[in-house]
Amino acid sequence: MTGYDVVVIGAGTAGCVMAARLSQDPARRVLLLEAGPDYPTLAELPEEIRNGWDSAGDSHDWDYHGEPRRGAGGEHLPRGRLVGGSGAVNACFALRGSPADYDGWASAGNPGWSFADVLPIFRALEADADFGDRPWHGADGPVPIWRTPPQQLTDLSRAFLDSAEAVGHQRVADHNQPGALGAGPAPLNVEQGVRQSTALTHLAAARTRPNLTIRPDALVDRVQVQRGRATGVRLAHPAESVTADLVILCAGAYGSPAILLRSGIGPADELSACGVEPLLDLSGVGRHLHDHPLVVLALTGPRGLAELPRYQALVTTADLHLFCGGAWRHDEQSHFIVAGGLVRPQSRGRLWLRSADPADPPRIDLGLLTDPADRPPLRAGIRQLADMLATAPLAGLLTRPADDGPPVADDSELDAWIAARAGTYHHPVGSCRMGPDPAHDAVVDASGTVHGIRGLSIVDASIMPTVPAANTNLPTVMVAEHIAAGLR
Repeated sequence: MTGYDVVVIGAGTAGCVMAARLSQDPARRVLLLEAGPDYPTLAELPEEIRNGWDSAGDSHDWDYHGEPRRGAGGEHLPRGRLVGGSGAVNACFALRGSPADYDGWASAGNPGWSFADVLPIFRALEADADFGDRPWHGADGPVPIWRTPPQQLTDLSRAFLDSAEAVGHQRVADHNQPGALGAGPAPLNVEQGVRQSTALTHLAAARTRPNLTIRPDALVDRVQVQRGRATGVRLAHPAESVTADLVILCAGAYGSPAILLRSGIGPADELSACGVEPLLDLSGVGRHLHDHPLVVLALTGPRGLAELPRYQALVTTADLHLFCGGAWRHDEQSHFIVAGGLVRPQSRGRLWLRSADPADPPRIDLGLLTDPADRPPLRAGIRQLADMLATAPLAGLLTRPADDGPPVADDSELDAWIAARAGTYHHPVGSCRMGPDPAHDAVVDASGTVHGIRGLSIVDASIMPTVPAANTNLPTVMVAEHIAAGLR
């Protein structure tokens, strides 16, 4: 048995922030647990993790899969398994979302989470190289944010933005300006080509503190609870217990609810069915899981399109993200993608245990497009992409049309085409959602504390009541900074 003041479970985007901030108090003993490996220095990072201009692939992945649908196997749901988490393997988009996203959190009974409340946190966490002097941005924070200058855009990115403007999208310089919608360069958390996960932006400076212990390759089985209070953590590998005054779950929208369920915290009937003794009947654990659905079109262009950087250009509307993916060469041609993501989905899914074995991944159903309200806006997005592909200069880069392209003329045919191809945009949230009333499926309160369990908090994207209209890495950093400030 070993003891700490705080144990943080999961060294992903939120966990690295929490460990770094809470260990600023030299009297507080902090343990950071991570199931994957640790690369303590930039020089030790594998190339695919370091390179912010390209995909990190599946070299450090939890190997989650969704429930089978459409008569096929379950979709791969990649999540980073290493210190840095999914922020160490993502596409590096650094977006905040809309002010209405956070005002909606507050109006749902979560004081302190309105846009007016969180804007100072967004400003403090960023070092915006382009707009740091604006009142809605910051210049001195730990997270570098940068946009590709016009003269450095690839031919594909430039054509994508020009065609977007030609079909009616307004040009915008800063997608993170409150209320900004249109076509412009994507804000990226990349510095000198290096992907900037919070393992670099936050944890690196804290590593030498004697009161901070980082343990990689440590798989957590469950949180240990006695008389309504979390007392520590039980590890699966290696098999040992760690005691703590405060346990903070930062294992993500898939990992955090799974650990709660294995701990006996969740819907009692589901727990009993998989051999877990119910400790607290908390109905919201694993419920209300949702994500941005994404539809991707694979295209072929002329030989010689630049391969990297892979992502530079973005179009935002009230409901959609439209973007292109950098070209790669094959068979003497260049291949690229265009994609449309629905950023205000109404569909909801859930997560539940397959078994009580921590090595057994949970069952995951994102519920994509199960609510009919999601069909019209996504349908409109695919039609906008089709218009852009038919408009110069983007049309001039196509050497042949998209395979099995969208049937844009008929709503029902287009809906079926979308349903057959929609997948995840990799932004899962809501599986331990924040709210005032556990009887209405809230799992944590506005401070991140689990309802009904003292000394247990959750700090990651799982507590977001609704997904922001943004890639979720930067909002997750904000969530962690916000809750950490309340604990210091």
